[in-house]
Amino acid sequence: MKIESVDFFYLAMPEVTTEADGSQDALVVRVAGGGHVGWGECEAAPLPSIAAFVCPMSHGACRPVSDSVLGETLDGPADILRMSATVAYNSMDLLQAAHTWSGIEMAMWDLLGRARGVPCWKLLGYDAAYPKIPYASVLFGRDPEGTLQRAKDMRSRGFRAAKFGWAPFGQSLAGDVAHLEAAREGLGPDGILLIDAGQIFGEDVDAAALRLDAMERNRVTFFEEPFHGSAYRAYAGLRERVKTVKTAGGEAAHNRHMAEHLIDFGRVGYIQIDCGRIGGLWPAKEVADYAAARGVTYINHTFTSNLALSASMQPFAGLKDHVICEYPTTLKQLAVDMTSSHIVPDANGEIHVPDGPGLGVKINEEALVQYRQDVEIRVAGKLLFPPQSAA
Repeated sequence: MKIESVDFFYLAMPEVTTEADGSQDALVVRVAGGGHVGWGECEAAPLPSIAAFVCPMSHGACRPVSDSVLGETLDGPADILRMSATVAYNSMDLLQAAHTWSGIEMAMWDLLGRARGVPCWKLLGYDAAYPKIPYASVLFGRDPEGTLQRAKDMRSRGFRAAKFGWAPFGQSLAGDVAHLEAAREGLGPDGILLIDAGQIFGEDVDAAALRLDAMERNRVTFFEEPFHGSAYRAYAGLRERVKTVKTAGGEAAHNRHMAEHLIDFGRVGYIQIDCGRIGGLWPAKEVADYAAARGVTYINHTFTSNLALSASMQPFAGLKDHVICEYPTTLKQLAVDMTSSHIVPDANGEIHVPDGPGLGVKINEEALVQYRQDVEIRVAGKLLFPPQSAA
């Protein structure tokens, strides 16, 4: 079958704030071909991602992503890999191309799975999909009391694990220690506690290391993104100072090479991959295999809709011993409404990757209308991107 169309839907909440919450807007991708439709989601700023698909060619190595996709054959996984390589070569100087392609690639796996009547994880080569332990992914409270209440709330909802992230963490050592102790108290002695610093320490290993005693005392499992995503020396430096706490990172990887460097040179204990950034499902699967072979634990990264959640679970669905899974719990209504099917914990508190065809998630097309931001892109009077319709 041929790729007949690729459509983008820019969705946003009525008000978007500086809160570190990626569920305030979304870029949904629809790919059609051979009488089938697949859906994906880019984890990036929507407007430049759309522009990367339609922009005029600057030169031979800076072509729009559309040049490498529209009209191409999609009959199996090998065709997705071929298109991925073509995008990387033809758009190597178009830095947003990786994010734009991520959503398209995701949608292609969904389309192919629907056409064949099998879930994506089977197309990726797994014989079985194993349940995961979801960790409630939440932001720190504005003060330690707020963090305490959020931790208690997550525990009351049945979560065995929770991750607290971003501001105000990093503003002061005393404040960070208080938040860590509040999170541990709220989760209880047996809860799995995870911390996300949101890159707040830049490359300052000493500043990050000052938090380690409190993390060890409060039995933090991993310390996520203390540094910039590519600050491999800083990651390796902190690795020399930890005891039981492990370092984690990888959501900033825009290709598998960046993730492999974080494993090899940054020496992280956990590698976290976002399919909406790294180039889709296949490079994420490659990283999962690479990590497993080196004793590093693979974890999904996602903080948006259940479409993205399902996609993020596919690359490590068949890794039985890699069980912790990021699970957004405080989504904005847009991200909740975007799908009419949802992945929810079972009676054992575990979640399962959908076993339906493709990504196994149904898009709520009414939400594509309700939250749509009208976009029209013209260059020299030529209409490159008309307003999209969900029909």
